[in-house]
Amino acid sequence: MKPASVNERLAAAQRHIDLLARELENLSALLRNFDPPPSELPEVPWIDVYGEALPRNGKAGGDHVIYVDFKKRYKMDQLIAEAPEGLKGKLRATADRAGIVVLDVEGHDYGSAFIASVFHQAFLLGVSYELRFFGEITPTLFDNINTRFFNSSGIHKTLTMVYGEISERGTFRFLSAAHPPPLVFSNKFDRLVAISEDKLISFPQIGTMPSRGNSEKTVPLLGIKEKYTVNEISLMGRGDILVLYSDGLADHRDPQGTPYFPGRLEEMLRASKQLPAREIFARVKADMLAFRPDPEDDVTIVIIKKT
Repeated sequence: MKPASVNERLAAAQRHIDLLARELENLSALLRNFDPPPSELPEVPWIDVYGEALPRNGKAGGDHVIYVDFKKRYKMDQLIAEAPEGLKGKLRATADRAGIVVLDVEGHDYGSAFIASVFHQAFLLGVSYELRFFGEITPTLFDNINTRFFNSSGIHKTLTMVYGEISERGTFRFLSAAHPPPLVFSNKFDRLVAISEDKLISFPQIGTMPSRGNSEKTVPLLGIKEKYTVNEISLMGRGDILVLYSDGLADHRDPQGTPYFPGRLEEMLRASKQLPAREIFARVKADMLAFRPDPEDDVTIVIIKKT
């Protein structure tokens, strides 16, 4: 057989590159399906929410946001009607809240985005069962997901996560897996306010060790993780702003090494606090990119404003 010429080898290599490019584009399109559309933004009385995950490469990364407006996503009236009496009250209370997940998978590539999408599907599937059997989202859901990721030996990237539920009263109940803590900007005091450490309890990253009491067989190397507990912040008054974010924002610096967080962020919140959540987000995003146009990591910012 006649050896392939240089031109033929180059043509074959180009066909292979084109195939890979098409596959990456297909993967990008699939991953974009997991980005929350505007219709999924939570609608809770007296609460305004907007936020996005901003991938470093502009297409896909490890940061991810999931919104859960229980009334819009699930048939809450039907669930309440069919539920035992002991669950009806919990379902009604859940229906009046909105859930928000901010997830940060190590890395900022397609593999990280894929792992985030796996978490996305596992979480939403679990929510359906939680509502039907418990009337609310319980820490057990996250213990189960944590152990499942631990037992998925092919996943070598760490995951941090915060899941919280906001009520119309401004109460924010949340649990954290090694994720940066929420921030509260006080409209009254016109600054970021400290949150008591006992309201910021966090746990190891998702998948690093199995949860205590989980039914799956495990072979722990680092020990057993205690079950998740829930923190509660009740600081939000009218005009207050709660910020959820990833470490891409916390670590953002200009080329000279000057940190954006928290000082410059606080200035932007102060300057835009009278605006709706979407516009506050837009101004913070624009200012952050003006501070440094090429972030070194994916960045997530979610603005939750008490109106």
